[in-house]
Amino acid sequence: MSAVLPTPTLTPKRERQILIVLMLMSLTNILDFMILMPLSPHLMREFGISTSQFGLLVSAYAFAAAVSSLLMASIADRFDRKRALLFVYVGLIVGTLGCALAPSYAMLLVARIVSGLFGGVQGSIAMSIVGDLVPDERRGRAMGLVMLSFSLSAVLGVPLAIYAAGHGGWHIPFLALAISCSVLWVVAQRLVPKMLGHIRAGKPQGLWAGYAELLSVPNHWWAFATTGLLTLSGMMVIPYIAPSRVANEGMTELQLAYFYLIGGGVTLFTRPLFGRMTDRYPRAKFYYWLVLASIIPMVLITHSYGLNLFGQLAVSALFFIFVSGRFVPSSALVTAATIPQMRGRLMSFNSAVQNLFTGLAALVGGAMLTTSASGQIVGYEAVGYLSCIVGIVSVWAAYKVRAVS
Repeated sequence: MSAVLPTPTLTPKRERQILIVLMLMSLTNILDFMILMPLSPHLMREFGISTSQFGLLVSAYAFAAAVSSLLMASIADRFDRKRALLFVYVGLIVGTLGCALAPSYAMLLVARIVSGLFGGVQGSIAMSIVGDLVPDERRGRAMGLVMLSFSLSAVLGVPLAIYAAGHGGWHIPFLALAISCSVLWVVAQRLVPKMLGHIRAGKPQGLWAGYAELLSVPNHWWAFATTGLLTLSGMMVIPYIAPSRVANEGMTELQLAYFYLIGGGVTLFTRPLFGRMTDRYPRAKFYYWLVLASIIPMVLITHSYGLNLFGQLAVSALFFIFVSGRFVPSSALVTAATIPQMRGRLMSFNSAVQNLFTGLAALVGGAMLTTSASGQIVGYEAVGYLSCIVGIVSVWAAYKVRAVS
C-alpha cells in the first residue's frame, strides 16, 4: 500500500546539518559502548574481575541491544522515525547515567543492559533516516559522514575518557557522556524533521506478519549474513586490544590514549574517502579489497612483536583504517537491500544481528584467552587468525546482496 506522506525534501544545507546531528548522536552511542574497553584495566582492578567477567560487560550490552532491535524489527516502520529516535535516546541517557553512578560490578552490569536495550536501536533508526533522506547514488558519502562517529570516538572520546578516568575515576567519562547526550537530544528535537513517508496506509501489520514479510526476502538474509560475519570478525579482537596492549606490550594507560588518538585520527580522512569510493565502485568489490587489506593489521595487533611506541601507533593506524573501514561499504550495501517501507525493519533486524554477533564474538574471544602467571594475555594470536577467516567468508555473503533502493 502507498505511504501516508512523502519523505521531506530538504536543502543541501539542512540535509548536511541533520547528518551531522545524527553523526554526533551515533558518536555518543558508540562512545557509550567503546569507552568501556579502554577502561578495562581500571574496572578489572577496582572490581577484581577476570577477563571473562569483563567480556560479560561487553556481551551484556550487546545481547540486550539484540533483544530490543529484534522487537523493533517488526514494528519499526509504524512510527515517525524522529519520535522513535528521541525516545530511545532518552533510554540511552538513563543507562549511561546509571553506569556513571554504579557502585559495584553487578550494578554496572545492570546499567550496561539498560544502555544496550536503547543504544542498539538508536543506530538502526539513524541509518533508516539516512536511507530515507539521501538518494542511493549519494548514500555512500552520507554513510561516510555519519560513520565519522567511529573515528571521532577514537580521536576525542576514548583518549579523553582514559585521561579523565586516570585523574577522576572511571565514573567521570560516563557522567560527561550523559550530559552531552542530554544537550544533543534538545538539538535533534529542533532540527530533525518528522519522518512519516515510510508509513503505510491502512491497518498496521501484526507483529508476526511484520517479521514474516521481512524474512521472506532472500536478499535480506544475505544482508544479515554480511553484517553478522563482519561483526564476528571484528569484535572477537577489538574488546581485548586495550588489555593486551597493557599486559603484553607494556604500554601505559597514557600511551593507550595515543594509540586510540592516532588510530581514530587517520580515519577522519579515510572514512570520507571510503564513502566516495563506495559510491564510485561496486560496493561488494570495494568491500572485498578492504577485507583483504584488513588481514595485515589484524595479524599484527593480535601478535606480540616487541614494537616500540612508534610501531604500536603505526599498527593502530592500519587497524583503524582497514578493519573499521570495512563497515562503510557494508552499511551502504545493507541499507540499499530493501524498499523504503521495510527499511526501518531491515535496519532494526540488522542491528539485532550485529549486536547478537557482537556479544557472541566477545564471549568467543574471551573464552579463547587466558592470563599467564606473569600477567600476560595468552591466546590472542589464535583469535586473530579466526577473525581473518571469518572476514574472508563475509565477502562471499556481500557478493550476494543486491541493491533495491
